[in-house]
Amino acid sequence: MSFGPRQSVRIAIACIFTILFAIPPDVLAQDHVVKPSDLQQEMLKATQTRQQNLQKLESFFSTPAAEKALKSAKIDPQQVKTAVATLGDDDLAQLSSRAEKAQTDFAAGRLSDRDLIWIIVAVAVLILIIVAVR
Repeated sequence: MSFGPRQSVRIAIACIFTILFAIPPDVLAQDHVVKPSDLQQEMLKATQTRQQNLQKLESFFSTPAAEKALKSAKIDPQQVKTAVATLGDDDLAQLSSRAEKAQTDFAAGRLSDRDLIWIIVAVAVLILIIVAVR
């Protein structure tokens, strides 16, 4: 039994419609879209994390030792604090983590005053460079 071109096209169209109507629509649209509540929770979490990282760096640069170190390096502490707020989330997270580690190490006696001063100045310069490059 041989089919002509028209007959083949009709059979192909019939097969396509059969497949389209045989598959329930909910199978095609299963959980491929993020729920608004999940998206809202992720946004809230990201905002909270950013705020915590900002607070860590602000507190790091607000200590008397940090302000003294910055002034001795001729770096305006207010300029650094302003620049911190403009950092991207990834840079902010990395620098916040480094600042927190430095404070912890200093409190535990693993860093001297001089080491902490170098770290403060290095982090401040890095922040200013990141912001200037953007």
